[in-house]
Amino acid sequence: MSATSVLIHLLGEIALLLWGINMVNSGVQRAFGSDLRWILGVGLRTRLRAFLAGVGVTTVLQSSTATALMVASFTAGGAVDLIPALAVMLGANVGTTLIVQVLSFDITLIFPFLIFGGYMAFRRGSTSKARDLGRVTIGLGLMLLSLHLLSETIHPIESSVVLKSLLAAIAPDPLILVMLAAVLAWAAHSSVAALLFIMSLASAGVIDPHSALAMVLGANLGSSLNPLLEGTGGDPVKLRVPFGNLAMRLLICAATLPLIDLLLPYLNLIDSNPARLAANFHTLFNLAVAAIFILPLPWIATLLLRLFPEKVRASDPGVPQYLDTDALDTPSVALSNAAREVLRMADTVETMLRGSQDLFHQDDISRVGAISQTDDVVDRLYSAIRRYLSSINHEALSDEEARRLSDILAFAINLEHIGDIIDKNLMELAAKRIRNHLRLPKDSLSDIDNMHAKLLEHLQLAASVLMFQDLNSARRLVSEKERFRDLERTITQRNLEQLRSGKSIGDTSALQLDIVRDLKRIEAHIAATAHSLLEHSGELKPSRLTS
Repeated sequence: MSATSVLIHLLGEIALLLWGINMVNSGVQRAFGSDLRWILGVGLRTRLRAFLAGVGVTTVLQSSTATALMVASFTAGGAVDLIPALAVMLGANVGTTLIVQVLSFDITLIFPFLIFGGYMAFRRGSTSKARDLGRVTIGLGLMLLSLHLLSETIHPIESSVVLKSLLAAIAPDPLILVMLAAVLAWAAHSSVAALLFIMSLASAGVIDPHSALAMVLGANLGSSLNPLLEGTGGDPVKLRVPFGNLAMRLLICAATLPLIDLLLPYLNLIDSNPARLAANFHTLFNLAVAAIFILPLPWIATLLLRLFPEKVRASDPGVPQYLDTDALDTPSVALSNAAREVLRMADTVETMLRGSQDLFHQDDISRVGAISQTDDVVDRLYSAIRRYLSSINHEALSDEEARRLSDILAFAINLEHIGDIIDKNLMELAAKRIRNHLRLPKDSLSDIDNMHAKLLEHLQLAASVLMFQDLNSARRLVSEKERFRDLERTITQRNLEQLRSGKSIGDTSALQLDIVRDLKRIEAHIAATAHSLLEHSGELKPSRLTS
């Protein structure tokens, strides 16, 4: 086999390995995305629990980068302390070693069964979770198939004089081997893929045990570079966890590299098989990093806080704060980010509502312009949220996550419409009242205040429905919409009766009717937030609640 043919085979086989890892990652996220996020949320309370959560989640995801993104969603804005976040990364590093341990054994004979079984589950599965687990099984089968092919491709070149001469020239300088493996892991975006490739080289005898261990150290460093590089150019806070993870690994690498010759005899006592030797060293290295650094994490966190101080938030309220583009490939994290940004949007709309209520009591025309400008903030946030949601990796969305995406977008759309109603309708009515020196009767002002108060309360209920999927709040929203409609009818009827009896002034009567009409439109947009949850739970008919 020519050198060109070998290179082409290696590129294809490595690509197949990476695609298998990607299928496992996306399948697990589609099947268990929100559950994994819950596990991390519960785990981020103590260092030990955070470590174990990192081990568990990364073992099933087979990606410490994906785990890091989920941790970032909790640490953003200081919601979770840096110390447990670093503990999660120590656990994530150990988690990546477990799959390497499994794959270091000769289990390539089972890949046909995995691929066939995964295909049947994917094609015949009656639920989305069954199909997603089928995707995971196919991914595992492709990983084993790629390892088998890699071994077959590398085996014939074991006797290559040129390759042996090249590696013999590099072997005396372990730093070059470390850098070579680091570049490989960085380019593959996966320490698992890099380690499996190193193990294949070791098994074929292309590299000796000393060189394999040096390359294992490099693979650990290279996989730490990806999240660090992805966090550059933005808020320095994003660099705390990845820089801390890289620094801890780098220190242990520097201490371990000169000791490889001393460690080799002891590692051979455990298992002298070249692939197992590399896998065991990889596991022991990450266990050592965790054992050494888990206790001094408070001091490490203090140092990282000084090195990477929080960036001053932009004063422009229309600039998104939570739409982290690094999280787009992790749907559960990205959806959480979008939901938090929608809550900022809801807070802005609430400010506009309170301002519109005040303007029917006060005669400050300048506040009309200020509230209208606030609608520009709502519009900009809505545009940013819409673009962000459209950029999420939709292939990795489970059915539940797809529904959540739809709910978040629908709430953002309704908020944007509410902002437009306040800006283009209520503010125009407020300006008209001030310019024409109109005074609404006390009973009319009381009705308007009552409707505003209900809208503000209902907006909070809508936020609860979105964030916590609260069925009670959803039921109440729909019920309150009916009461709001009755209130609007009562006000309108009373207004018409006063107008017929001559007790009402025409201009103020028309003004009140227009205000009430627009407030009712706002209520309809708020209440619409509950429809998706109630329909999903089977409690909403086309026209009204079932109970």
